[in-house]
Amino acid sequence: MLTKCIFAEYLVIMNTAPDQDEFYKKLKAQLYDTALWPTEYLYKFIIKTDSHKIAVIDAIFDNLGAVIQTTESKNGKYTSISINVLMLNPDVVIEKYKEVAEKVEGVISL
Repeated sequence: MLTKCIFAEYLVIMNTAPDQDEFYKKLKAQLYDTALWPTEYLYKFIIKTDSHKIAVIDAIFDNLGAVIQTTESKNGKYTSISINVLMLNPDVVIEKYKEVAEKVEGVISL
């Protein structure tokens, strides 16, 4: 079963929201309600094309058996990163979102 986050518009906003804890609490509840855990989870990120930022995201998901695909935009200015990985529970999903947001400046999480 593949679970895709249904909160794309909220993940983009969460980095500037004053109440991130409340956002993550709601996200956790929704993830528990929409999937049987453990499950395959699909992360999607967009960054300005930068090989260092791509490497940082790769490292965050290293040793998890993740399948990572990158696609550059037509003009090469942006890169989308799709990561399909087996996650144990919503807490681990949220930890990875937080880690990426902390380590990769300007990332957009979908």
